[in-house]
Amino acid sequence: MKVLSVGAGLSGAVTGRALAEAGHQVTVIEARDHVAGNCHTARDAQTGVMVHTFGPHIFHTDDPQVWEYVTGFTPFKPYKNRVKTTSQGAVFSLPINLHTINQFFGKTLRPDEARAFIEGRADTSIDDPQSFEEQALRFVGPELYEAFFKGYTEKQWGCSPRELPAAILKRLPVRFNYDDDYFAHRFQGMPEHGYTALVEGILDHPNIDVHLSTPFDEAHAARADHVLWTGALDAYFAHRHGRLGYRTLDFEPFRATGDYQGCAVMNYGDADVPFTRITEHKHFAPWEDHADTICFREFSRECGPDDTPYYPIRLVEEKALLGDYVKAAEEARGVTFLGRLGTYRYLDMDVTIREAMDAAELLKTAFETGTPPPVFPKSPL
Repeated sequence: MKVLSVGAGLSGAVTGRALAEAGHQVTVIEARDHVAGNCHTARDAQTGVMVHTFGPHIFHTDDPQVWEYVTGFTPFKPYKNRVKTTSQGAVFSLPINLHTINQFFGKTLRPDEARAFIEGRADTSIDDPQSFEEQALRFVGPELYEAFFKGYTEKQWGCSPRELPAAILKRLPVRFNYDDDYFAHRFQGMPEHGYTALVEGILDHPNIDVHLSTPFDEAHAARADHVLWTGALDAYFAHRHGRLGYRTLDFEPFRATGDYQGCAVMNYGDADVPFTRITEHKHFAPWEDHADTICFREFSRECGPDDTPYYPIRLVEEKALLGDYVKAAEEARGVTFLGRLGTYRYLDMDVTIREAMDAAELLKTAFETGTPPPVFPKSPL
């Protein structure tokens, strides 16, 4: 089979590699001038720091097969993501943990005392939280919500937390111990030579032909037996039903001598600070030594037609529109939609890789048996 992968990010690379190993000829086209999609990394020419070009990516997973997969292509170094936040004139640890609670309220509570204390401040009249705000008020109370979630969320999503689903906050834990590791996964690390080296390793196979700076057109698809589409779902159909909503990010770089903020990620929870966070990229590679540093102020806004999409909004209006595109996709032939953009879902890197691995198995079976390949190995709905 001649397979065309549109996009050289994780989804296209992992699925394409598996099909190439099965003997299929895979052509990868990428509109950008580099592989690895939004996890692309590159050295800053001035400081020598490895920069996560489209914002920081920390690899974390409980899936041993995914961990074995990525570490088989490039060496990984241990890395724990420890996030700080500046709010109301002080610096706190995130996720909210026992240190955060004691510092914020000026207490010396033990775990059981802190649990009872927070429950006493929570709005227990909310039985079934429907919005982000209700979820926060029910589980942490108004003070912690105002300090750590309200302003940051308004800046990140461009709307009131009352308009966002409660599920968004369920990804953020509250801990009644002093564990400040942002992720609780068994395997955590950072590729020693960056994520671009990882994806280049995955794409390094004699049955894979990569073409950069090559936007998709119908002529590419006409030369293939099957297309792996990892671009935006609505873009495949030329936005004929309208545009799905995304948030995008703007990055304002600045350099300094030495160590600017002492950590990789500093959130800014106050609504009157226009950016959501500052990332200092040399701290993502603590095994390296750099005299100078490069940082990025990060601003979130609505994604326009010419912007890079980051986060699918998935509110009521977008979900209805998504249904129209899912129906159109299910009527299409010779194409499989993969990844964050292709399925209009927010996916961590390990989930992206797992789904790409599973999709490749389904596709290999379909190609071998002559049965229809899956349109969505993982449904967007």
